Amino acid sequence: MSESFLGLDEPPQPRQEAYRVLARKYRPQTFSELIGQDAMVTTLGNAIRRDRLAHAFLLTGVRGVGKTSTARLIAKALNCIGPDGQGGPTIDPCGVCEPCRAIAEGRHIDVIEMDAASHTGIDDIREIIEASRYAAVSARYKIYIIDEVHMLSKAAFNGLLKTLEEPPAHVKFLFATTEVNKVPVTVLSRCQRFDLRRIPAEKLAEHFARVSQAEGVEADPEALALIARAAEGSARDGLSILDQAIAHAGIEGGGVHADAVRAMLGLSDRGAIRDLFGLLLAGDGPGALKALRGQYDLGVDPQAVLRTLLETVHATTLAKLGTDASGGQSGEERQALEGWASALSFPVLHRLWQLMLRGHDEVAKAALPIEACEMALLRVIHASQLPDPGELARQIASGSVTLSVNAAAPAAPAAVSTTPTNMTELAALLESKKRFQLAQQVRDYLRPVRFEGSEIDFGASRELPQDFLRDLAGALREATDVNWRLKLVEEAPGRTLREEAAASEAAEREEAWNSPVVLAAREAFPEAELIGWTKNRSNQA
Repeated sequence: MSESFLGLDEPPQPRQEAYRVLARKYRPQTFSELIGQDAMVTTLGNAIRRDRLAHAFLLTGVRGVGKTSTARLIAKALNCIGPDGQGGPTIDPCGVCEPCRAIAEGRHIDVIEMDAASHTGIDDIREIIEASRYAAVSARYKIYIIDEVHMLSKAAFNGLLKTLEEPPAHVKFLFATTEVNKVPVTVLSRCQRFDLRRIPAEKLAEHFARVSQAEGVEADPEALALIARAAEGSARDGLSILDQAIAHAGIEGGGVHADAVRAMLGLSDRGAIRDLFGLLLAGDGPGALKALRGQYDLGVDPQAVLRTLLETVHATTLAKLGTDASGGQSGEERQALEGWASALSFPVLHRLWQLMLRGHDEVAKAALPIEACEMALLRVIHASQLPDPGELARQIASGSVTLSVNAAAPAAPAAVSTTPTNMTELAALLESKKRFQLAQQVRDYLRPVRFEGSEIDFGASRELPQDFLRDLAGALREATDVNWRLKLVEEAPGRTLREEAAASEAAEREEAWNSPVVLAAREAFPEAELIGWTKNRSNQA
């Protein structure tokens, strides 16, 4: 068999390098590339320049904000020797010397990384303690990077304490964790702590734009803004989404567009949500349900619809306050928000927020999510047709609206008579004379026994102030030009006005709760609660 047949005369084919995902490819290699953590970089820079380096650092924050990357950058900064081999610790490591390159490639013998999630026991910590006694082989400092340090066992933490408190001069510890509350206080007190912040969506979008340009991929600003919002402050999560979006765009030069990203992430279309929000405000129930079903048929989760509606209410409220628009908003969206902000009052916006927030929670627990979402939107529509409490109070005061009350409840007189004949009129008379404290005490504490002419016998639900009888008699004499005889008695079977109102409300609530309509609703929804009710004089619930 010839060598030609075996292919031995053919030149060897170069081995194709494995693809590296964007989250690894664009891991920050210098502190200047670390986005959103300026305060920490400033503190570290000052500590290095003044030779005030701590022996242990604790880096905490949510996933993907750069904890492990920062730990490696600190290792570089402490062990960098510069291009000429004569440099010292610096906040701007050169990246070309052997220690910098070895640390970046994860092969430096004196920079040891350990995952506490898979090395949780005391035996793993004993190895670190024993090895820390020996000087670094080639670096300035021997550095231990322990990721997810909160996963260490109690025995492991206790074993580390003494070494952590008095480590050898050539050793530095760098801890990273997403759950700092699980790290013992004894460890926290021995570390210099840095809380890495969530990266703002605006900075993430700018970072993703630079990455897209470096990858030779066209990306819409709106698409990048969507990815940045979905990342929730995590650069790694955002780069993973961007990687998926680039793959989703295809291999024929297609760019990353907002519609594709929205479909890929299952996000609701913001234009469609604006239309739905407008239908809700207009009270168009059929139109709102049709728009919701349209989003549902496209694969959008009902909970995501309510979440985007909540974002719309929040953005409208901020627009009403005059705050700057958040990044990623289109001109059309800003115009719509400004229009709603000028048309809606703060009480209405707060009520919309509460109704949609409650609907969001209901949908999350519902056996029928889309049906629960429809009911939540209908509740928003019906509530939007009611005036806010302040406007209702003004309408009542002007007489344009009258309230129907339970016939059994004590009703206030249409006008305050000159001489009161019962406790309700007595309290109203005191209020008309601006004796509000006395009026409140009459309503809350006095139980009538006899009310004849200018003589009143009453009991009390609690001990009255020492000067109460004198003050009440003086107020009545001033208001009516009559000397009143007031007598406090021991036995008073009656109820105060406050107790009467509470009893009436309880009876009305019980009647409403057991009405046929509510009973039917309770059978359908066992966890239902009675939030409010109305009742007129014809006792129709």
